[in-house]
Amino acid sequence: MRRTRLTHACVAALLMIGSWTAAGTLPASASDTAGSAARADSAPASAALLQAMQRDFGLSPARAEARLAAEQRAADLETEAVEAAGSAYGGAWFDAESEKLTVAVTADADASTVRDLRSSGAAVRVVEHSARQLDAAKSRLDRLDAPSGVSSWSVDPTANTVVVNVVEGERADNDVRRFLSEAREAGPVTVRTVEAAAETFAAGTVGGDPYYTGNVRCSIGFSVHGGFVTAGHCGGVGGQVRGWDGSYIGNFQGSSFPGDDYAWVNVGSGWWTVPVVLGWGTVSDQLVRGSNEAPVGASICRSGSTTHWHCGRVLAKNETVNYSQGAVHQMTKTSVCAEPGDSGGSFISGDQAQGVTSGGWGNCSGGGETWFQPINEILGRYGLTLHTA
Repeated sequence: MRRTRLTHACVAALLMIGSWTAAGTLPASASDTAGSAARADSAPASAALLQAMQRDFGLSPARAEARLAAEQRAADLETEAVEAAGSAYGGAWFDAESEKLTVAVTADADASTVRDLRSSGAAVRVVEHSARQLDAAKSRLDRLDAPSGVSSWSVDPTANTVVVNVVEGERADNDVRRFLSEAREAGPVTVRTVEAAAETFAAGTVGGDPYYTGNVRCSIGFSVHGGFVTAGHCGGVGGQVRGWDGSYIGNFQGSSFPGDDYAWVNVGSGWWTVPVVLGWGTVSDQLVRGSNEAPVGASICRSGSTTHWHCGRVLAKNETVNYSQGAVHQMTKTSVCAEPGDSGGSFISGDQAQGVTSGGWGNCSGGGETWFQPINEILGRYGLTLHTA
Protein backbone atom coordinates (compact mmCIF):
# COMPACT_ATOMS: atom_id res chain seq x y z
CA MET A 1 0.00 0.00 0.00
CA ARG A 2 2.82 2.39 0.90
CA ARG A 3 4.67 1.63 -2.34
CA THR A 4 1.52 2.25 -4.40
CA ARG A 5 0.96 5.59 -2.69
CA LEU A 6 4.53 6.67 -3.35
CA THR A 7 4.29 5.70 -7.01
CA HIS A 8 1.15 7.77 -7.53
CA ALA A 9 2.64 10.68 -5.58
CA CYS A 10 5.76 10.77 -7.73
CA VAL A 11 3.66 10.83 -10.91
CA ALA A 12 1.49 13.55 -9.41
CA ALA A 13 4.53 15.58 -8.44
CA LEU A 14 5.85 15.42 -12.00
CA LEU A 15 2.61 16.98 -13.18
CA MET A 16 2.49 19.79 -10.61
CA ILE A 17 4.15 22.99 -11.65
CA GLY A 18 5.40 25.92 -9.64
CA SER A 19 6.59 24.11 -6.55
CA TRP A 20 7.29 20.47 -5.81
CA THR A 21 4.68 18.77 -3.68
CA ALA A 22 5.36 15.09 -3.21
CA ALA A 23 3.92 12.40 -1.00
CA GLY A 24 6.08 10.23 1.20
CA THR A 25 9.56 10.82 -0.18
CA LEU A 26 11.35 13.21 -2.50
CA PRO A 27 11.51 11.73 -6.03
CA ALA A 28 14.97 10.92 -7.35
CA SER A 29 14.69 13.51 -10.12
CA ALA A 30 14.26 16.30 -7.56
CA SER A 31 17.16 14.99 -5.47
CA ASP A 32 19.38 14.87 -8.54
CA THR A 33 18.38 18.40 -9.51
CA ALA A 34 19.11 19.73 -6.04
CA GLY A 35 22.47 18.01 -5.97
CA SER A 36 23.58 19.23 -9.36
CA ALA A 37 22.41 22.77 -8.61
CA ALA A 38 24.32 22.79 -5.34
CA ARG A 39 27.46 21.90 -7.29
CA ALA A 40 26.88 24.76 -9.72
CA ASP A 41 25.84 27.72 -7.61
CA SER A 42 27.61 30.08 -9.97
CA ALA A 43 25.33 29.19 -12.90
CA PRO A 44 22.81 31.98 -13.67
CA ALA A 45 19.96 29.47 -14.13
CA SER A 46 19.23 25.84 -14.77
CA ALA A 47 19.51 24.26 -18.19
CA ALA A 48 15.70 24.30 -18.27
CA LEU A 49 15.47 28.07 -18.18
CA LEU A 50 18.37 28.57 -20.57
CA GLN A 51 16.84 26.14 -23.08
CA ALA A 52 13.49 27.90 -22.88
CA MET A 53 15.14 31.29 -23.45
CA GLN A 54 17.08 29.94 -26.42
CA ARG A 55 13.84 28.64 -27.92
CA ASP A 56 11.62 31.66 -27.27
CA PHE A 57 14.20 34.44 -27.82
CA GLY A 58 16.35 32.79 -30.48
CA LEU A 59 19.49 33.11 -28.33
CA SER A 60 22.63 31.00 -28.32
CA PRO A 61 23.52 29.29 -25.01
CA ALA A 62 26.22 31.89 -24.35
CA ARG A 63 23.89 34.81 -25.12
CA ALA A 64 21.16 33.38 -22.87
CA GLU A 65 23.60 33.19 -19.95
CA ALA A 66 24.89 36.70 -20.68
CA ARG A 67 21.31 38.04 -20.81
CA LEU A 68 20.47 36.58 -17.40
CA ALA A 69 23.65 37.94 -15.86
CA ALA A 70 22.94 41.40 -17.29
CA GLU A 71 19.37 41.32 -16.00
CA GLN A 72 20.54 40.42 -12.52
CA ARG A 73 22.93 43.38 -12.54
CA ALA A 74 20.08 45.60 -13.75
CA ALA A 75 17.77 44.40 -10.97
CA ASP A 76 20.40 45.24 -8.35
CA LEU A 77 21.07 48.63 -9.93
CA GLU A 78 17.37 49.49 -10.07
CA THR A 79 17.08 49.03 -6.32
CA GLU A 80 20.04 51.37 -5.79
CA ALA A 81 18.66 53.92 -8.28
CA VAL A 82 15.32 54.25 -6.48
CA GLU A 83 17.11 55.18 -3.27
CA ALA A 84 19.74 57.39 -4.88
CA ALA A 85 17.38 59.48 -7.04
CA GLY A 86 14.75 59.95 -4.34
CA SER A 87 11.87 62.19 -5.38
CA ALA A 88 13.51 62.74 -8.80
CA TYR A 89 13.22 59.05 -9.70
CA GLY A 90 11.11 58.54 -12.82
CA GLY A 91 11.23 54.76 -13.29
CA ALA A 92 13.61 52.30 -14.91
CA TRP A 93 13.65 49.62 -17.60
CA PHE A 94 16.02 47.04 -19.06
CA ASP A 95 16.98 47.16 -22.75
CA ALA A 96 17.70 43.71 -24.22
CA GLU A 97 19.77 45.08 -27.10
CA SER A 98 22.25 47.09 -25.05
CA GLU A 99 21.78 44.85 -21.96
CA LYS A 100 21.69 48.04 -19.86
CA LEU A 101 19.26 49.52 -17.40
CA THR A 102 17.87 52.95 -18.26
CA VAL A 103 16.98 55.11 -15.26
CA ALA A 104 14.62 58.04 -15.76
CA VAL A 105 15.04 61.13 -13.57
CA THR A 106 13.39 64.54 -13.51
CA ALA A 107 15.28 67.73 -14.28
CA ASP A 108 15.81 68.51 -10.59
CA ALA A 109 17.87 65.34 -10.04
CA ASP A 110 21.18 65.94 -8.28
CA ALA A 111 24.07 66.08 -10.77
CA SER A 112 26.22 63.80 -8.64
CA THR A 113 23.44 61.19 -8.58
CA VAL A 114 23.28 61.22 -12.37
CA ARG A 115 27.07 60.82 -12.58
CA ASP A 116 26.99 57.92 -10.11
CA LEU A 117 24.25 56.16 -12.06
CA ARG A 118 26.17 56.48 -15.30
CA SER A 119 29.40 55.30 -13.69
CA SER A 120 27.48 52.26 -12.43
CA GLY A 121 26.64 51.32 -16.00
CA ALA A 122 23.13 52.73 -16.30
CA ALA A 123 21.84 54.98 -19.05
CA VAL A 124 20.07 58.08 -17.74
CA ARG A 125 17.07 59.81 -19.33
CA VAL A 126 15.59 63.13 -18.16
CA VAL A 127 11.78 63.09 -18.06
CA GLU A 128 8.98 65.46 -17.13
CA HIS A 129 7.11 63.41 -14.54
CA SER A 130 8.48 61.58 -11.50
CA ALA A 131 7.48 58.02 -10.67
CA ARG A 132 5.56 59.33 -7.66
CA GLN A 133 3.52 61.67 -9.86
CA LEU A 134 2.74 58.89 -12.33
CA ASP A 135 1.86 56.44 -9.55
CA ALA A 136 -0.48 59.04 -8.06
CA ALA A 137 -2.20 59.53 -11.43
CA LYS A 138 -2.55 55.77 -11.83
CA SER A 139 -4.05 55.50 -8.34
CA ARG A 140 -6.68 58.06 -9.31
CA LEU A 141 -7.60 55.87 -12.29
CA ASP A 142 -7.92 52.89 -9.93
CA ARG A 143 -10.79 54.67 -8.21
CA LEU A 144 -12.76 55.01 -11.48
CA ASP A 145 -15.38 52.51 -12.64
CA ALA A 146 -13.91 50.98 -15.80
CA PRO A 147 -16.17 49.58 -18.54
CA SER A 148 -15.47 46.21 -20.16
CA GLY A 149 -13.93 47.90 -23.21
CA VAL A 150 -10.99 49.06 -21.05
CA SER A 151 -8.59 46.15 -20.60
CA SER A 152 -5.98 47.56 -18.20
CA TRP A 153 -3.88 50.56 -17.24
CA SER A 154 -0.40 51.10 -15.79
CA VAL A 155 2.55 53.46 -15.59
CA ASP A 156 4.88 53.14 -18.59
CA PRO A 157 8.28 54.50 -17.53
CA THR A 158 9.59 54.44 -21.11
CA ALA A 159 6.82 56.81 -22.23
CA ASN A 160 6.70 58.69 -18.89
CA THR A 161 2.93 58.42 -18.84
CA VAL A 162 0.02 56.28 -17.67
CA VAL A 163 -1.02 53.94 -20.49
CA VAL A 164 -4.66 52.91 -20.79
CA ASN A 165 -5.24 49.83 -22.94
CA VAL A 166 -8.56 49.78 -24.80
CA VAL A 167 -9.94 46.73 -26.59
CA GLU A 168 -9.81 47.09 -30.35
CA GLY A 169 -13.09 48.43 -31.73
CA GLU A 170 -14.30 49.73 -28.34
CA ARG A 171 -12.74 53.19 -28.29
CA ALA A 172 -15.88 54.84 -29.69
CA ASP A 173 -18.06 53.27 -26.98
CA ASN A 174 -19.67 55.97 -24.86
CA ASP A 175 -18.63 54.38 -21.56
CA VAL A 176 -15.04 54.00 -22.78
CA ARG A 177 -14.95 57.61 -23.97
CA ARG A 178 -16.26 58.80 -20.61
CA PHE A 179 -13.63 56.75 -18.76
CA LEU A 180 -10.83 58.13 -20.96
CA SER A 181 -12.05 61.68 -20.39
CA GLU A 182 -11.94 61.17 -16.62
CA ALA A 183 -8.58 59.44 -16.90
CA ARG A 184 -7.00 62.39 -18.70
CA GLU A 185 -8.12 64.66 -15.88
CA ALA A 186 -6.19 62.44 -13.45
CA GLY A 187 -2.81 63.06 -15.09
CA PRO A 188 -0.69 62.32 -18.18
CA VAL A 189 -2.43 59.51 -20.10
CA THR A 190 -1.70 57.70 -23.36
CA VAL A 191 -4.29 55.40 -24.96
CA ARG A 192 -3.25 52.20 -26.72
CA THR A 193 -5.26 49.48 -28.45
CA VAL A 194 -5.09 45.78 -27.57
CA GLU A 195 -6.59 42.83 -29.44
CA ALA A 196 -8.79 41.42 -26.70
CA ALA A 197 -9.93 41.84 -23.11
CA ALA A 198 -8.11 40.09 -20.29
CA GLU A 199 -9.48 36.80 -18.94
CA THR A 200 -8.40 34.51 -16.14
CA PHE A 201 -6.78 31.17 -17.04
CA ALA A 202 -8.67 28.72 -14.88
CA ALA A 203 -10.19 25.62 -16.48
CA GLY A 204 -12.64 22.81 -15.79
CA THR A 205 -11.45 19.55 -14.21
CA VAL A 206 -9.28 17.44 -16.49
CA GLY A 207 -7.76 14.12 -15.44
CA GLY A 208 -4.02 14.17 -14.75
CA ASP A 209 -3.77 17.86 -13.86
CA PRO A 210 -1.68 19.20 -10.98
CA TYR A 211 -4.42 20.32 -8.61
CA TYR A 212 -8.08 21.03 -8.62
CA THR A 213 -10.81 22.33 -6.38
CA GLY A 214 -14.46 21.91 -7.21
CA ASN A 215 -14.71 22.03 -10.98
CA VAL A 216 -11.70 24.32 -11.45
CA ARG A 217 -8.20 23.26 -12.50
CA CYS A 218 -5.24 25.51 -11.80
CA SER A 219 -1.47 25.34 -11.35
CA ILE A 220 0.73 25.54 -8.28
CA GLY A 221 2.86 28.65 -8.04
CA PHE A 222 5.71 28.53 -5.50
CA SER A 223 6.42 26.58 -2.35
CA VAL A 224 6.24 28.47 0.91
CA HIS A 225 6.94 27.01 4.32
CA GLY A 226 3.72 25.17 5.12
CA GLY A 227 2.14 25.20 1.68
CA PHE A 228 2.13 26.87 -1.72
CA VAL A 229 0.86 30.09 -3.32
CA THR A 230 -1.40 30.28 -6.35
CA ALA A 231 -4.09 32.47 -7.94
CA GLY A 232 -7.02 33.72 -5.87
CA HIS A 233 -9.61 33.13 -8.59
CA CYS A 234 -8.86 29.40 -8.37
CA GLY A 235 -10.67 28.97 -5.04
CA GLY A 236 -12.07 30.62 -1.92
CA VAL A 237 -11.01 30.32 1.70
CA GLY A 238 -11.76 26.85 3.06
CA GLY A 239 -12.01 25.24 -0.36
CA GLN A 240 -10.50 21.76 -0.51
CA VAL A 241 -7.56 21.16 -2.85
CA ARG A 242 -6.84 17.76 -4.37
CA GLY A 243 -3.84 16.53 -6.29
CA TRP A 244 -3.57 14.88 -9.69
CA ASP A 245 -4.44 11.49 -8.23
CA GLY A 246 -7.46 12.85 -6.36
CA SER A 247 -5.78 12.67 -2.96
CA TYR A 248 -6.33 15.48 -0.46
CA ILE A 249 -3.54 18.09 -0.30
CA GLY A 250 -4.95 20.86 1.90
CA ASN A 251 -7.30 23.84 1.89
CA PHE A 252 -7.23 27.45 0.79
CA GLN A 253 -6.08 29.30 3.89
CA GLY A 254 -6.28 32.73 2.30
CA SER A 255 -7.70 33.95 -1.00
CA SER A 256 -8.43 37.34 -2.59
CA PHE A 257 -10.11 38.02 -5.95
CA PRO A 258 -10.92 40.46 -7.47
CA GLY A 259 -8.98 43.45 -6.15
CA ASP A 260 -6.06 41.05 -5.83
CA ASP A 261 -5.50 37.65 -7.41
CA TYR A 262 -3.58 35.55 -4.92
CA ALA A 263 -4.12 32.70 -2.51
CA TRP A 264 -2.24 30.18 -0.45
CA VAL A 265 -2.94 26.53 0.32
CA ASN A 266 -1.65 24.57 3.30
CA VAL A 267 0.03 21.25 2.53
CA GLY A 268 -0.46 18.13 4.67
CA SER A 269 -1.69 14.54 4.59
CA GLY A 270 1.67 13.17 3.46
CA TRP A 271 2.39 15.96 0.96
CA TRP A 272 5.34 18.30 1.40
CA THR A 273 7.02 21.14 -0.47
CA VAL A 274 10.44 21.82 -1.96
CA PRO A 275 11.67 24.92 -3.87
CA VAL A 276 11.41 23.69 -7.46
CA VAL A 277 9.61 24.81 -10.61
CA LEU A 278 8.99 21.78 -12.83
CA GLY A 279 10.26 21.29 -16.36
CA TRP A 280 7.59 18.75 -17.31
CA GLY A 281 10.06 16.10 -18.47
CA THR A 282 11.15 18.12 -21.49
CA VAL A 283 13.64 20.35 -19.64
CA SER A 284 15.32 20.01 -16.27
CA ASP A 285 13.72 21.46 -13.16
CA GLN A 286 14.51 24.94 -11.84
CA LEU A 287 15.54 25.57 -8.25
CA VAL A 288 14.16 28.73 -6.61
CA ARG A 289 16.78 30.75 -4.71
CA GLY A 290 14.99 34.03 -3.94
CA SER A 291 12.45 36.61 -5.10
CA ASN A 292 14.40 39.63 -6.36
CA GLU A 293 12.12 41.56 -8.70
CA ALA A 294 13.13 41.74 -12.37
CA PRO A 295 12.95 45.19 -14.04
CA VAL A 296 10.70 46.18 -16.93
CA GLY A 297 12.24 44.83 -20.14
CA ALA A 298 13.86 41.79 -18.51
CA SER A 299 13.25 38.28 -19.78
CA ILE A 300 10.93 36.09 -17.78
CA CYS A 301 9.61 32.54 -18.10
CA ARG A 302 6.41 30.81 -17.02
CA SER A 303 5.60 27.21 -16.12
CA GLY A 304 1.98 26.09 -16.29
CA SER A 305 0.10 22.80 -16.27
CA THR A 306 -1.43 23.37 -19.72
CA THR A 307 1.29 24.94 -21.85
CA HIS A 308 4.42 24.14 -19.78
CA TRP A 309 7.46 26.41 -20.39
CA HIS A 310 7.22 29.71 -22.27
CA CYS A 311 9.32 32.87 -22.07
CA GLY A 312 8.90 36.55 -22.87
CA ARG A 313 9.61 39.99 -21.42
CA VAL A 314 8.31 42.10 -18.54
CA LEU A 315 6.17 44.79 -20.20
CA ALA A 316 4.76 46.79 -17.27
CA LYS A 317 4.43 46.81 -13.51
CA ASN A 318 1.68 47.92 -11.13
CA GLU A 319 -0.90 47.52 -13.89
CA THR A 320 -4.60 47.40 -13.08
CA VAL A 321 -6.35 44.65 -15.06
CA ASN A 322 -10.08 44.95 -15.68
CA TYR A 323 -11.48 41.39 -15.68
CA SER A 324 -15.20 40.72 -16.09
CA GLN A 325 -15.28 39.79 -12.38
CA GLY A 326 -13.73 43.13 -11.38
CA ALA A 327 -10.44 45.02 -11.43
CA VAL A 328 -7.22 43.52 -10.03
CA HIS A 329 -4.45 45.91 -8.96
CA GLN A 330 -0.64 45.87 -8.81
CA MET A 331 -0.19 43.28 -11.54
CA THR A 332 2.87 42.76 -13.76
CA LYS A 333 2.25 42.42 -17.51
CA THR A 334 4.39 40.17 -19.71
CA SER A 335 4.61 39.09 -23.33
CA VAL A 336 4.47 35.43 -22.26
CA CYS A 337 1.51 33.40 -23.55
CA ALA A 338 -0.76 31.23 -21.39
CA GLU A 339 -3.94 29.18 -21.68
CA PRO A 340 -6.74 27.87 -19.43
CA GLY A 341 -5.35 25.74 -16.60
CA ASP A 342 -2.12 27.77 -16.36
CA SER A 343 -3.64 30.05 -13.68
CA GLY A 344 -1.64 30.17 -10.47
CA GLY A 345 1.52 28.85 -12.14
CA SER A 346 5.07 30.11 -11.70
CA PHE A 347 6.69 33.16 -13.25
CA ILE A 348 10.45 33.03 -12.75
CA SER A 349 13.46 35.09 -13.89
CA GLY A 350 16.75 33.24 -13.60
CA ASP A 351 16.41 31.49 -10.25
CA GLN A 352 14.29 34.28 -8.73
CA ALA A 353 10.55 33.79 -8.15
CA GLN A 354 8.48 36.62 -9.66
CA GLY A 355 4.81 35.79 -9.23
CA VAL A 356 1.78 33.61 -9.96
CA THR A 357 -0.13 33.57 -13.25
CA SER A 358 -3.42 35.47 -13.16
CA GLY A 359 -4.83 35.92 -16.66
CA GLY A 360 -4.38 37.54 -20.04
CA TRP A 361 -5.50 37.31 -23.64
CA GLY A 362 -4.51 35.14 -26.59
CA ASN A 363 -2.95 31.67 -26.50
CA CYS A 364 0.35 29.89 -27.11
CA SER A 365 -0.42 29.22 -30.77
CA GLY A 366 -1.14 32.76 -31.89
CA GLY A 367 0.54 34.68 -29.05
CA GLY A 368 -0.82 37.03 -26.42
CA GLU A 369 -0.04 38.74 -23.13
CA THR A 370 -0.28 37.51 -19.55
CA TRP A 371 -0.37 39.17 -16.12
CA PHE A 372 0.97 37.83 -12.86
CA GLN A 373 0.53 38.83 -9.23
CA PRO A 374 3.99 39.59 -7.77
CA ILE A 375 5.23 37.01 -5.27
CA ASN A 376 6.58 39.46 -2.69
CA GLU A 377 3.15 41.06 -2.28
CA ILE A 378 1.62 37.64 -1.61
CA LEU A 379 4.29 36.72 0.92
CA GLY A 380 3.81 40.01 2.75
CA ARG A 381 0.03 39.82 2.72
CA TYR A 382 -0.12 36.41 4.41
CA GLY A 383 3.14 36.52 6.38
CA LEU A 384 4.57 33.60 4.38
CA THR A 385 8.21 32.65 3.79
CA LEU A 386 9.28 31.53 0.33
CA HIS A 387 10.86 28.08 0.33
CA THR A 388 14.27 28.57 -1.29
CA ALA A 389 17.15 26.29 -2.16
